[in-house]
Amino acid sequence: MNTSIEKLIAAETDATLRSIAEKVVRKERITPEDGLYLFEHASLPYVGALANFVRERLHGNTTYFNRNFHIEPTNVCVFACKFCSYSRLYAHREEGWELSTEQMLDIVKKYDGKPVTEVHIVGGVHPKMNLEFFADLIRKIRAHRPDLHIKGFTAVELDYMFRKAKKTIDEGMAYLHEAGLQSLPGGGAEIFDQEIREQICADKIDGEGWLAIHKAAHKLGMHSNATMLYGHIETYAHRIDHMERLRKLQDETGGFNTFIPLKFRNGDNEMSHVNELSIIEDMRLYAIARLYMDNFPHLKAYWPMLGRNNAQLSLSFGVNDIDGTIDDSTKIYSMAGSEEQTPAMSTAQLVTLIKQVKRKPVERDTLYNEIRDYSEIDIKEIETNPLLN
Repeated sequence: MNTSIEKLIAAETDATLRSIAEKVVRKERITPEDGLYLFEHASLPYVGALANFVRERLHGNTTYFNRNFHIEPTNVCVFACKFCSYSRLYAHREEGWELSTEQMLDIVKKYDGKPVTEVHIVGGVHPKMNLEFFADLIRKIRAHRPDLHIKGFTAVELDYMFRKAKKTIDEGMAYLHEAGLQSLPGGGAEIFDQEIREQICADKIDGEGWLAIHKAAHKLGMHSNATMLYGHIETYAHRIDHMERLRKLQDETGGFNTFIPLKFRNGDNEMSHVNELSIIEDMRLYAIARLYMDNFPHLKAYWPMLGRNNAQLSLSFGVNDIDGTIDDSTKIYSMAGSEEQTPAMSTAQLVTLIKQVKRKPVERDTLYNEIRDYSEIDIKEIETNPLLN
């Protein structure tokens, strides 16, 4: 056993916390009751040290990133989520944007000749942007750049597309997969508890529906991510329930790549009266998530939401992935008051951020195949070599 962890456990006066830590060290699954106890009783240094122990047991100092860009087809949406600062209701669509297929292809073409590996497509739920519209977009992206991994559409978007097209979940997923969709992002999960959903996002797909769509994707051999929106009106018990449902589906399918906690931001939305959590509570959440989500290989901090410095800090609290280079068109979180109002980083900047906290930067693809270890490459070389930056 790690000597520092031995000392940490031996010094703990709470027998329950000692027992939970011993389970973690023995690679035994902690229970929902254990997870709740950690939230209610464990200190940040305690859960942080345990989470870092698990992170290093799984990945050493390796910290992953990828080179990606986002397409946001529209912020016009038929749903009215109270936490959302991004969307504009369809009735007020003149306040939003709606990209054509040609405009989205132009975004893809902007990256011709650049070594990006992923396009991430998410946006509002627009009634005219239906299943066939997006299948056509996917086919055209694949025809133009077949090497680019297409990750797209939250379960909320997919549920609406499938219902409007009168297709079952399995039929709809198979149709998009055949068109060229390769994986799903994790958005739209929010908090699975139905009472909470009724207060913050009453009119969109429920937790069971979200899980069903991801299960259908996994059955096709597709991978996906999972998120949790935290820090609004949910309780610790709601967080544990959410993570438990994800953990159970992962036991069944093994199709999730990473878990991504997303911090609630109160800028310019109907929940602006709710205070945002402190960075201390953010790090507690990441640490406990790493301990609880034992069958999720990766834990990601989405740096545009947390900010660069806090993303660095999270690498000591269980996180081993800080997402990608993205680009400055990403508006979903900047419009809610996230730390990064123009979320874009070059590869050199990402590598520097990771190296500054003594971690090893490794570029990955969407499925976590390692592309390049940047730990021994000089920053100046990265900045001047277009294939590296």
